[in-house]
Amino acid sequence: MSGLKQRYGSGIREASTYLGQNYLVVDSSIIADVLRIFEDEYDFDYCVDITAVHYPKREKQFDVIWILYSFEHNQRVRVKTMIADGDTVPSAVSIWPAANWLEREVYDMFGIRFEGHPDLKRILLPDDWKGHPLRKDYGIIQQDQDWVKANLGIESAQ
Repeated sequence: MSGLKQRYGSGIREASTYLGQNYLVVDSSIIADVLRIFEDEYDFDYCVDITAVHYPKREKQFDVIWILYSFEHNQRVRVKTMIADGDTVPSAVSIWPAANWLEREVYDMFGIRFEGHPDLKRILLPDDWKGHPLRKDYGIIQQDQDWVKANLGIESAQ
């Protein structure tokens, strides 16, 4: 991974190990290249998970995190980038097909769009659900009251 710092300089914001886990913080402009390099050059052949964290008070409100695994080296790495609300990140489906459903889940729960995804749509919630429940500005008791009434035939308990 030290070669990435030489190759991309300040685009690699941080490279470290914490509690035995390697992680990188990468500028969003190079995330597609870095993910491809992990698969092509470092043999990270499995995308374990893709997730996000919402920090509504920051300028770049979202951390997007890819957790990758190399079977050959029995090694795991976390690759993180930060994006503003409304920004997109490149899809990793062409690198790891398993990223398909993982990206759909991040889209469904956070509203983060993955550019180039073959079929980006909700995966857990109904297509007409309003909002993204894992954003911190989505209230804990908030729900799509219209959807509940139309589809479940009940009034919200809120």
